[in-house]
Formats: sequence, C-alpha cells, structure tokens
Amino acid sequence: RAPRRPVMLGAMPLTPFLVGLYGFALIAAIVAIGHAAGARRHWRSQRRFAAFHRSLWSLVFVLLAAIGAIVGTALLGYRRLTAETPIASIETRALAPDRFAVDIVLPDGTRKAAEIAGDEWQLDARVIKWDARAVVLGAPALYRLDRLSGRWRDAAKEAEAPKSVVALSSPTAIDLWQIKQAYPKWLPWVDADYGSGAYLPLVDGGRFDVTLAAAGGLVARPADASTAEKIRTTPF
Repeated sequence: RAPRRPVMLGAMPLTPFLVGLYGFALIAAIVAIGHAAGARRHWRSQRRFAAFHRSLWSLVFVLLAAIGAIVGTALLGYRRLTAETPIASIETRALAPDRFAVDIVLPDGTRKAAEIAGDEWQLDARVIKWDARAVVLGAPALYRLDRLSGRWRDAAKEAEAPKSVVALSSPTAIDLWQIKQAYPKWLPWVDADYGSGAYLPLVDGGRFDVTLAAAGGLVARPADASTAEKIRTTPF
C-alpha cells in the first residue's frame, strides 16, 4: 500500500502559478529598471517631458513588480498555513472486548507500543505556534507528543470506567512549552502554546494517520479504505 503523504510544512514546492507570479514580478522589475535608465538619459539630454514620461512608466512597473512579489509571497505563506505534516501512524489490534494493543510509528521510524481500554483512542500533543509573520517566512509549528489514552464515546461510561493513559514523552530540563507558560513575555514571537488532541474509534486491524496542521491542531484520519469501512460498519 502506498500511503498518502501529507505535504511537509516549510517544504512546499512552488506551483506553476506561484512561479508565474514571481516571474512576472521579475520581468516587471527589469522593465522598470530599463525605464528608469531611459528617464535618466532623457534628463541628462534636457528632454524633461520624455524623462517624466519614462519615470511614470518606471513607477508603474515597480508597482506591478511589488504587487506580483507580495501576492506570490502571501499565497506561499497561506499554503504553509494550511499544510499538514505527519507526526504519527497508529495501528490498532483487538486483544479483548474494549481492550486494544496500539502501535505508534513516528516519522523517524521510532515505534512505541501500548495497551489501552475503551472504544476510541486519543492522541494528545503539546503545540508551539509561531507568530503568523514567522509562519509565512517558513517557521513550522512545533509539537511534542504527550500521551496516548483510551476513551469512551458514551460520556456516562467515560466517567465510570477505569482510565488507561500512556505517557509518550519524558520531562526535560529545558521545555519551551513550559517556559512560555511560566514567562509569556520572554518569547514574544511565540503566538500560542497549548495542547491539542485527536481521536477516532478503536477497530481491530485499524491503521490511522495523524498530522499537525500549520494552524496548530492535530488531525486524525483512517490510513486506508479498509479502516474507514471498519469504522463505518462497527457498532459502538
């Protein structure tokens, strides 16, 4: 199976449309320079009206170049803001009624195994989101997986059932997330620091992809059609 690969934050290739915008801006800038050089020649030869005319055209093409560059940069930044980066692949296997073995595979190949109880799994992460200007320049949202837990779709059962939680990270001496919370003025370029979670039903033989959107939220999806069908047909 060839899994769908979400686009990586900060690694978005230029589309033909964006290449065209930047190309238009470059050509407009070259034409503006040509008109500016012509205006200078006319001014030196005492042809004031011609120099003024060429100067106006130079200004027009400078504005067109600026518009093309600004629009291209804005679109490129917007694509980054809506892109997603994979953070985990999850595989589930039934061990007993409402009890599942869960394997988490990280993008670097690290694999973690856990057992949880419930009819849904939930993955939580700590997220650092940068100021929008930094994101446009290519700064990706940062995350650290926090925990994997089992949950129940029925809220009443959730309140009564034993909790199953597995830690996915260890405390560190320097934690940017904790520093931002304790000293918010120290990191003005950090726009937000918060927790984010995503959950889906537990099914036997399930495969899931979890991604992080540039806006800072986790998104979980079935990784294949078989898992999507099991979720659709399994009663909960």
